[in-house]
Amino acid sequence: MEIASIQFQRLLRFSLISGILIVSGFIVYYILVPEEGYVGFGILNHDERAEDYPTTAKVNQSIGFYITVDNELDHDFTFKLIILLGNEDTKLTPDEGSKHANKTFTTDKETLKPTKHWMSDKLYVSFPYNGTDQILIVELWKYNADNSREFWDILWLRIDVYS
Repeated sequence: MEIASIQFQRLLRFSLISGILIVSGFIVYYILVPEEGYVGFGILNHDERAEDYPTTAKVNQSIGFYITVDNELDHDFTFKLIILLGNEDTKLTPDEGSKHANKTFTTDKETLKPTKHWMSDKLYVSFPYNGTDQILIVELWKYNADNSREFWDILWLRIDVYS
């Protein structure tokens, strides 16, 4: 009985020390390698709220909206927005942006410091043709220090357009 008790104590001691070392390793890793952060990206309606987006519009009717970008990274974030209009033939992918859409305009290049927020002036688009499933697309493009750009994120609203 005494040998089993000694073996159990050794196993318990080994388990406790191993557990302490593993948890300490995770704590050290978390301190030395903090999370990178993120960039928030959103569309607001004409009242600067994230609700009640338009779902229908008339041909050539102006639709007003705002775009927001939040920098929660630990470094500056330089970006431009590309506003496009699409239809049922438009392909939307989170990795590459849109394909078969028509660019309507691009915003100026902006640089956000860490923890800062940016909101566009009120932007307007109108759809020149009838059709269900028309798409308002906003692409966020990151600009690097060498002025090269890379696709960052995409948002869209589907709108039925009628005469």
